[in-house]
Amino acid sequence: MTETTLTLDFSKFDGLLPAVVTDATTGRVLMVGFMNEVAWQRTLETGNVTFYSRSRNKLWMKGESSGHVLKVREIRTDCDLDTVVISAENLGPGVCHDGYESCFYRRYDNGEWTITDTKTYDPNAVYGTK
Repeated sequence: MTETTLTLDFSKFDGLLPAVVTDATTGRVLMVGFMNEVAWQRTLETGNVTFYSRSRNKLWMKGESSGHVLKVREIRTDCDLDTVVISAENLGPGVCHDGYESCFYRRYDNGEWTITDTKTYDPNAVYGTK
């Protein structure tokens, strides 16, 4: 069955949708960002995941400064049409600005947060010194 008339609902979160990005090969959650309608359209047009930065109040394509581009492989939405999950191919060693493959590199266990991953690149070499 094909539903060609679906429209995503950008009205619930001040014009934004949460966008969960997973690795197309492993299924691991890489990051979560937000999209407004323009970022959504840009993602569809280019095939590169584009977000809306709430802190900078502007669009940004993942990888525009690092080169660590996320190429869309599949997009799904939930039953409420207010969240998307994007399966993507990561064209870099990581998506996290801290130098990890995934932004989810910490695990909560017995009351403590532990870093469980190894850095996959040097963020200072990519972004400059913080």
